Amino acid sequence: MRQIREPVLAFTFNSSDKHLPKTVREFREKYKRVSEILDAHLEILIAVHEDLRKLSVGGRKGRRGDFSTETILRALVVHAIEGLSLRETVVRIAESEFLQEFVRTRKKAVMDHSFLARCLGAIRPETWKRINQLLVTAAVGSQKATGEAIRADTTVVETNIHWPTDASLLWDTWRVAARLLRRGRALDRKSCPHRFHDKKIRRLYLLITRYARSQSPQRRRAMKAAYRKLIVRTEWIVGIGEQFCRLAAGERDGRLLAVAEKLKGFLPWMQRVVVQARRAQINGEEVPAAERVFSIFEPHTELIIRGRREKPVEFGHKVLLCQTGEKLITDYEVYERQQADCALTAAVIERHQELFGRRPEVLAGDKGFCPNGEQYAELAKQVGTLAIPRRMGDWADKALRAWQAFRAGIEGTISGLKRAFRLARCFYRGFKHFQGAVGLGVFAHNLVVLAQQGMS
Repeated sequence: MRQIREPVLAFTFNSSDKHLPKTVREFREKYKRVSEILDAHLEILIAVHEDLRKLSVGGRKGRRGDFSTETILRALVVHAIEGLSLRETVVRIAESEFLQEFVRTRKKAVMDHSFLARCLGAIRPETWKRINQLLVTAAVGSQKATGEAIRADTTVVETNIHWPTDASLLWDTWRVAARLLRRGRALDRKSCPHRFHDKKIRRLYLLITRYARSQSPQRRRAMKAAYRKLIVRTEWIVGIGEQFCRLAAGERDGRLLAVAEKLKGFLPWMQRVVVQARRAQINGEEVPAAERVFSIFEPHTELIIRGRREKPVEFGHKVLLCQTGEKLITDYEVYERQQADCALTAAVIERHQELFGRRPEVLAGDKGFCPNGEQYAELAKQVGTLAIPRRMGDWADKALRAWQAFRAGIEGTISGLKRAFRLARCFYRGFKHFQGAVGLGVFAHNLVVLAQQGMS
């Protein structure tokens, strides 16, 4: 059984020591204030404990977990604030007595990064949204934030995939299938008696990559022939994988079943890769993005076009952020399937009313959030000022220009989330963990904002 928290003394480190460099003093003061916020709001810890206690049931003897929920949550906060990987986070805590005191380990052994990864995966996305709402509610109660004027914007958090081409996806399919089938063959020779020539397939992939932009008719013909061979061979190995999974299902070897189960999880996406490559490269079709898979490892990834000159195409998921003038993120949403910004405006107002019990006095957004004429008039009645430009002539209004300057403040927050809180790219697999990573980043950002404002 896991404890919620353990009784400890307050910080013994003196953050106001003038002999310390200014950077160190600010670093320690920030964490001390974050610690005070977490100590003052036990309801946040209780919400997280409901998820983490499942990792340590204690058995019949009721053995306690080595680390309390408070220690785990604080370690994850360090992970987000410092912008480190989980492995680097564990090393940073182990090497810093100050951070050990912050996470409340008190000279105990530091947790392993793999355990911290399981803890992060155990906390549901709904829990991150819940504790963020609890933090926002506490900030409003402490008069550190108001919900009268909010600004909204969307951004894209990328998934951890390489640039997807048909050739690279076919090569990914081949090498993963071949690796797992070899692993199964080592356990049971009869389950997979085939040989796999990785070097030949790799040469086909490299030839396609080398001549992809060539305009020479001869090289274009060679590239198309290579595509045919690559698609046929990849389709063959996917069929072998299906046969292997059927044969392994009747075996009793747990190791063989584990390999088959892992391969079975990849097979639907491998089949789609082969189909979309055949349609695009052999049949000459334009395969819509909605019908494509962009990674067999992160099949939930979407292609998003936002019209940015420096990055016209992004692979990930759209994220909506709503923020007050005090830089506190009051609401966020991660969309598995992207929606137009104009379709999100009404939902922003509804969720704000659920959280604060009233609609915002001002909602500022860019032109993308502008709904059609009838819906715009309806939403304008729900809020005091709907500061969303509809046409270029609206910029002649001084009040609108002022609120658009207010709206621009969220751009800096988005940049900070991506640079400082590891939200430029999500390094965790699966859409559930993607949502959790965004929730952790938003929660840590709000903690730092409230710490700077002196909330306790």
